[in-house]
Order: sequence, then structure tokens, then C-alpha cells
Amino acid sequence: MTQDLLTATTAAVRAAGDRMLARYSPATRQPGLTELLKSLHDNDSAVADVLRPALAAIRPEARWLDDEHGSGPLPAGEWWLIDPMGGNVNAVHGMPEWNVGVSLVRDGRPVLAVLYFPVLGEMFTATEGGGAHLNGERLRVSAKTSLDGALAGTGQAQPGQDAGLFARMGTSFAAMSEAALYVRISVPVSHQLAQVAAGRMDLHWQFDNVRSHAAGVLLVQEAGGVVTGLDGGPWDLAGTSYLAAAPGVHAAALKVLTA
Repeated sequence: MTQDLLTATTAAVRAAGDRMLARYSPATRQPGLTELLKSLHDNDSAVADVLRPALAAIRPEARWLDDEHGSGPLPAGEWWLIDPMGGNVNAVHGMPEWNVGVSLVRDGRPVLAVLYFPVLGEMFTATEGGGAHLNGERLRVSAKTSLDGALAGTGQAQPGQDAGLFARMGTSFAAMSEAALYVRISVPVSHQLAQVAAGRMDLHWQFDNVRSHAAGVLLVQEAGGVVTGLDGGPWDLAGTSYLAAAPGVHAAALKVLTA
């Protein structure tokens, strides 16, 4: 993976994030669901309108996919996987925890990731074999070795999903709350994965939307973290669950989640 490709992708993501930052206001309040859904759509479109032509120019042979809730395998070759507005629901409520995320996937594995948090001024990047960085500084996951001192997290299932998934989330949250220091349930998932890569959080687990989290997964892997399926096998882009953790707490967390 060339430095030129990373530099160009980072510039494109920064431009898209800065466009969204100009739209964002901490005073934002939506009076109802109709207005909220329109704001969500408009934010996604504003970001995608910047990213799509920019990424096409950078890597014309790579196909484009911005289905953030997609699942399953991808055909061979290169794909830009886009989550135009990670944490969009936060942005439309005036909260700062949102980002613009891009990953380049080659033959089913992420090889480049860029996550930009405009409000915080944080640019996370990773390349396969090249490490993970925050604003140019190398990242390392935490050195925690005990789950009882760990800050853990998971995401939130989407409305309309199988009720069994909500029950599974609740069970896993209760189990991890007994074992870890503290457990967060929040969006976007990419935010939590970036915190694990930076050593600010110690682990994150997820039961769905695995494919759209490729950028965050690469960040954790390149920062020295361990990412597996909840069966303990290798992380798979087409999988249905995963655990991303610092090496010192991964095994204990996996035991809790699969008990």
C-alpha cells in the first residue's frame, strides 16, 4: 500500500468531513421523526457527494459500496467501503461523536482505513502491515491484562432486527458488566473501535453489521490488537460477530461472551 494512496484518501476524507462540519451545529434539534430522517439522509448525501468522485479518481478500478448495514461476502477485487456518516444520529442531535469513514477492501480483507472525527480534530489511519496512526502518531492498544480493570463496549442493534439479537445483546451486556470495570453501549461502532486502537478502551464486541466495520477492525489489528469471531476463529468480513480487544484481555472477554 503506497503512501500516495493513503495521503490522497486521507485528503478526500478530510474534505468530506469538513463539509459535514460546516453543516453541523451543537444546537441542532429535530422536532420529529420526519425531520430527523431527512437530516440523516441529507448528511449522508453531502458526505458521499464529496467522497464518491474523489475516491473514484484515486482508485478508478475499485468499486464503491456505501451500504453501512450490508452483510455477506464481496466479490473479488478492490472495494471502497464507505460509512458516510458514522454516528449520524448523534450529529443530528447536536452531539460531537460522529465521523467520516472509508476502508479499501481487497479480496475480502481491509488494506487501508481512514476515520476522521472533525469535531475532535482526530484523523485515524491504518494500512495493512503499515501500522495504525492518530494524527501521524503511531497507535498501540492498551497493555491491560485483567478484565476487571477493562473499559469495554458494544454497539446498538438497528430497529426492526430480530428480537433475538436484542436479547443476545442484553445477555452479553449483563455478563460483561459483571466481569469488566465498565461497559458502554453507544454508536458509532467505528468510534469505539478507534478508541480500542488508541488504547483508550480495551475491548469491543459486536453481533451484526460486521462488514461495515472493516475500517475500525484494521485500525485495531494494526495497533496490535486481536480481532476474532466470537467462535474464536479469524475475523471474517462476511462474518456475523466479532471481538476486538487488547491481547491481554481478549481471551478472558471471549470466555465471558461465549459462556
